Amino acid sequence: MNAQNINIREYLPFDLKETASLFFESIRRGAARHYTEEQLLAWAPEVPNKDVWRDRMHGLKTWIAETEDQIIGFMSLTETGHIEFAFVHPDWIGKGIAGRLYGFVERYALAKRMPALTSDASLFARPLFERHGWRALKKQQPMRNGVTLTNFRMEKILAY
Repeated sequence: MNAQNINIREYLPFDLKETASLFFESIRRGAARHYTEEQLLAWAPEVPNKDVWRDRMHGLKTWIAETEDQIIGFMSLTETGHIEFAFVHPDWIGKGIAGRLYGFVERYALAKRMPALTSDASLFARPLFERHGWRALKKQQPMRNGVTLTNFRMEKILAY
């Protein structure tokens, strides 16, 4: 697993199935030390089916990190500057993949003259955003399938 051989590219329709699987694995395995088993099951009860996942990805600007034709991470941005998805395969966590993806997101937002970026960051993702100059605005307790999770509304004002 060499982080030097990683390619970052834009999301393509054929990435649908692999990103859905990565979303599931990242939550179930990657976030496991931050959430209870009940919370993980509520957040990601199964790999999203293709129609549900296609709907969730629609309209997002998404970057893919891949190596040797395997997707190892992705990050998605809405037109209004909200980071909707930020996931890395559990085997690649801690190798700088999320930071590299975030660099593409921020450069894109700056080029589009977005005033700020926001996200509802998980307990696991919060430190990543803080390392990049974000601040937590408030703690949130969203419900997923009848179970309360914890995340943080976060923001970064972009400087021009």
